[in-house]
Amino acid sequence: MQKIKKVALLTSGGDAPGMNAAIRAVVLAAHHYKIEIIGFKHGYNGLINQDFFILDHKQVHGLINQGGTLLKSARCKEFHHQDGLKQAANTLIKEKIDALIVIGGDGSFNGLLKLQQHWSGQVIGIPGTIDNDIDGTDHTIGFTTAVNTAIEAIDKIRDTADAFERVFIVELMGRHSGQITFNVGVACAAEQVLSFENFFVNTEKDRSARLNEIAEHIKKAQTTTQSSYIIVIAENLWRGGAHQLAIDLKQYTQTDCTACILGYIQRGGSPVAEDRILATKMGVAAIKALNDNKTGLMIAEQNNTITTVSLSTAIQHQKQVSQNLIDAQKNILAMSAQSSV
Repeated sequence: MQKIKKVALLTSGGDAPGMNAAIRAVVLAAHHYKIEIIGFKHGYNGLINQDFFILDHKQVHGLINQGGTLLKSARCKEFHHQDGLKQAANTLIKEKIDALIVIGGDGSFNGLLKLQQHWSGQVIGIPGTIDNDIDGTDHTIGFTTAVNTAIEAIDKIRDTADAFERVFIVELMGRHSGQITFNVGVACAAEQVLSFENFFVNTEKDRSARLNEIAEHIKKAQTTTQSSYIIVIAENLWRGGAHQLAIDLKQYTQTDCTACILGYIQRGGSPVAEDRILATKMGVAAIKALNDNKTGLMIAEQNNTITTVSLSTAIQHQKQVSQNLIDAQKNILAMSAQSSV
């Protein structure tokens, strides 16, 4: 196979702290191998609209500590249709692109796989999403920073909850994964952690049963000297979200419940050291993989070792929250926190 000379790079889907660090690593590694990097703006839209610019080492100087993404990001409706895929492929052919690196999550990788039906260049994915829901890698870029951001916010909420002796319901991101919720909940000593892995609401009967369980837990806590009570809940878990759960619980417990949705604050901010390092290792590995004529792969980290997995494996949604973490919260931490006050 002919040695690659020109590589396209884009960030797609939700932004994640550390994406800029990955961009920097890709550009610097490419410079080492004498490979030209073309940055496409606004995700796959940049391919369709031919919106790009040349990236060099000067443009990524000082980028490692910045949140967001230099290349901007977006979701691309056109990429769900054959015409959009063909337009993107035509741009890559026209600009004589040898390979494409995409930093993003499972939706971005699905698009990358579909693009391969219309373009024969090499493709590599780098997992950048706060949700940490990509298979085959222990962590995704941005996850650790998002967890730390949420922890800092909830620690502050705890101060107010203590001052008013109030129940707070804090909703966290993650789409349909409990990775953020469980890690944050345990780290913040939340009285309850409600996520897809331990909390099932399929029917109205389930809904009533779950409300009773939460209400009983709150009532027991209120009989002690405990001055605050925090529930951490995953988004998309309760119909109507944290605000509706607060209303429902008030009807059951006659206790004021305050809902707090952290939202996009979890996706912003300067990446922590772990994400900067992970992004750097993955960015360098992506260029090395292309230089070795590899394609159809996602860069991953397993047991602190950088490796690769197929893109088709990465999007299977088999990754689970550690069962040890779930069991510890359910059987030990929650009850201990309640009985020790």
